[in-house]
Amino acid sequence: MSSPETFIYTQLPLTVEGVQLNVAAIYRQGALAPIVFLHGFGSTKEDYADIVQQAAFAGHPFVAYDAPGCGESQCGDLSKISIPFLLNTALQVLEHFGIERFHLVGHSMGGLTALMLAHQFPERVLSFVDIEGNIAPEDCFLSRQIVDYPTDDPEVFFAAFIARTRQAPAYASALYSASLRHKVRAGAVRGIFQSMVDLSDNANLMGKFLGLKCPRMFMYGEQNASLSYLSHIQAEGVRLAPIAQCGHFPMYSNPIAMWQQIADFLSSGHSG
Repeated sequence: MSSPETFIYTQLPLTVEGVQLNVAAIYRQGALAPIVFLHGFGSTKEDYADIVQQAAFAGHPFVAYDAPGCGESQCGDLSKISIPFLLNTALQVLEHFGIERFHLVGHSMGGLTALMLAHQFPERVLSFVDIEGNIAPEDCFLSRQIVDYPTDDPEVFFAAFIARTRQAPAYASALYSASLRHKVRAGAVRGIFQSMVDLSDNANLMGKFLGLKCPRMFMYGEQNASLSYLSHIQAEGVRLAPIAQCGHFPMYSNPIAMWQQIADFLSSGHSG
């Protein structure tokens, strides 16, 4: 059993849709309901490692891992990666750790993967914290660049994407851009982005999100307070969690507020 201030690092050899993976993960054991974290595009499991520094989460086991094509995880065929592929990866990670029911936290790409997971297996999800995960076409401000700036060369696209991100007028964009090349393989970008756009445009994500029976919280940076659907999802029972001095990346711009919101949601009765 790990102490409350530490986590365990491990690597999981998995096969997903015939593709060999080696998934890098961090986790902690505990007696309470586990929390499963799914990171966003261009981020890693370490986005959530500071949970061990947060006293509010004492006793909660957790798992966070690098998605295939990201961070320290290895993938035998980057071209196969998509949101459905990431969903199947999540299911295998859950199986590996013997996690049946859990609180779910997902950011951006991880939020969309988490939504598909919660929609497909609603009985397993105790609560869902969606940190600017895609629920409408307007959420594709990063991923739709695969359509708006077409090129057949994945390296060319990724280099230009990084350059645009560096100059974006939003909190933490330059910080985020600085590590993109180290955290994502260029060959994984197209499949991820194309599937995010396709699902956002055609898969009725809003219906899936609002159809969930578990308690839901939607977290967003104050720079994105103009999202058109915020009042609608609030009226449908979704708890809103605006984060001050923040854009798309609360874990970089205002992590204290992010952790406080998640802790309050899990402890206040909103999450069952």
